[in-house]
Amino acid sequence: MGTIILTGTFVLVVLGFGNPVYWLAAVALLYVHVQYGRGTTSSSSSSSSTPAPGPAPTTYKAYRARRDLQAKWERRYERERGK
Repeated sequence: MGTIILTGTFVLVVLGFGNPVYWLAAVALLYVHVQYGRGTTSSSSSSSSTPAPGPAPTTYKAYRARRDLQAKWERRYERERGK
């Protein structure tokens, strides 16, 4: 996603030599990406021990931990519901 944003910004800057409004669009695109893009953190904190659904884990260790936790909850659900 970052590559698309950077490519779009570059194109808008190049087009900006003909029409400076494109430079403003490039700045606006970067601003929106920084404010609402991938690097944002949630200000609300959860008190439960289960991770909130979100982006995929970045490491295999995080993936395994999340997968094992999900399996634990699925086993508990099956045990309680008798499925």
